[in-house]
Amino acid sequence: MTTAAGSARLSGMTNDTKSGPGTGSRARGMGIAAVRGLALALVSLPGSVLCLVLSLVSIALIPIGVGIVTTPWVLTGVRAFADWRRVLAAEWGGVRIPPAYRPLPKDANPWTRTFGMLADPATRRDLLWLPVDMTAGFFTALLPAVLLLYPLEGFAIAAGLWRVFTDGGGTYWYGFVPVTDQTSAFGAAALGVGLLFLAHFYTPSLLQAHFRLTRTVLGSNQGELAERVRVLTETRRDAVDTSAAELRRIERDLHDGAQARLVAMGMDLGTIEMLLDKDPEKARQLVAQARRSSADALSELRDLVRGIHPPVLAERGLGDAVRALALRLPVTTEVTVELPGRAEAPVESAAYFAVSEVLTNAVKHAGADRIWIDLHHSDDMLRISVTDNGKGGAVIGAGSGLAGVERRLGTFDGVLAVSSPAGGPTMVTMEIPCALS
Repeated sequence: MTTAAGSARLSGMTNDTKSGPGTGSRARGMGIAAVRGLALALVSLPGSVLCLVLSLVSIALIPIGVGIVTTPWVLTGVRAFADWRRVLAAEWGGVRIPPAYRPLPKDANPWTRTFGMLADPATRRDLLWLPVDMTAGFFTALLPAVLLLYPLEGFAIAAGLWRVFTDGGGTYWYGFVPVTDQTSAFGAAALGVGLLFLAHFYTPSLLQAHFRLTRTVLGSNQGELAERVRVLTETRRDAVDTSAAELRRIERDLHDGAQARLVAMGMDLGTIEMLLDKDPEKARQLVAQARRSSADALSELRDLVRGIHPPVLAERGLGDAVRALALRLPVTTEVTVELPGRAEAPVESAAYFAVSEVLTNAVKHAGADRIWIDLHHSDDMLRISVTDNGKGGAVIGAGSGLAGVERRLGTFDGVLAVSSPAGGPTMVTMEIPCALS
């Protein structure tokens, strides 16, 4: 039994067989590839030349300060041009070229953004690709159209156009065929047929070769992937070491704090039990002391729990947890939160303690009397900026709190950027890729 849909499929297969094995589709593919290649050639040359000239001029102007402002805009345009070619490579040639740009904080100053983009290997590949695209890329894109249109000239020569080209007894070369008379003109037509035959089968492949050339230059290499794996491995190892140190701290705090108080309470209760009949007054004093010890132990346990995972963070989310953190600071703090949802608990915890460390640095070392905190989420990125009006001079170095923040964020593939000129102000920007629920 055959369904209607099955009959339609069988009918379509029968019709395709009768018309030849993909003859029509291959001819259409040949024409489409030629048109697309011609369009690419017409765009790649002026587009690449313009992007390269603007990039070189803007980079050359960096020493006098003008390039600091213009270079981020120019390189953003270069990235957009390269991304557009990546899209065409995927849609027209089936060649995927994933972008590998390093994320930059949107709130970064022009200096940080300029040199951050120039230090990005993906940006350097873009700049290297531009001269390749305007030369080899131009010719590989144009080749499908040439292979399809050039045979038409051979047919025109055979039809009598050779007389115009050889007027006066000269020789006209069509490819490698010298045309001097009608017989040699037919040879040019034969060469045109051969070229058309090649175009029929290889024009789409030639266009794909253009995109593969693009991927060779724009695509990230194995060395960069190895470096990426190395960085991620280090951040994971740092996270494990940090977790182990945190567990040892918790164990030490429990042993020296709450546990010691609870042991003392147990001893006091045993003494109270013996003194209830002999010395009730002394027993009442020990009961009051045990009550104070229990309150102190409870306070220490609450502080310990808050240091592990603040209850307000678990119950109300990152925004309210940061607001509560700001209320405990001895300086005026403004908090702006634009989070339409909540991130995963590990991400929220990392962001919370990162903000806590940055605020601690601002209060203890920067001498600030005003702090601004901004939290927002866009483009699948949690962005946090902490700005203070302190003395500045903050750097990410070994042993500093900011180095620990960088390691904490690196566990989640996050980044940290610091702008802290001497005299202030200091802006610390953090970004963590995540989705909100």
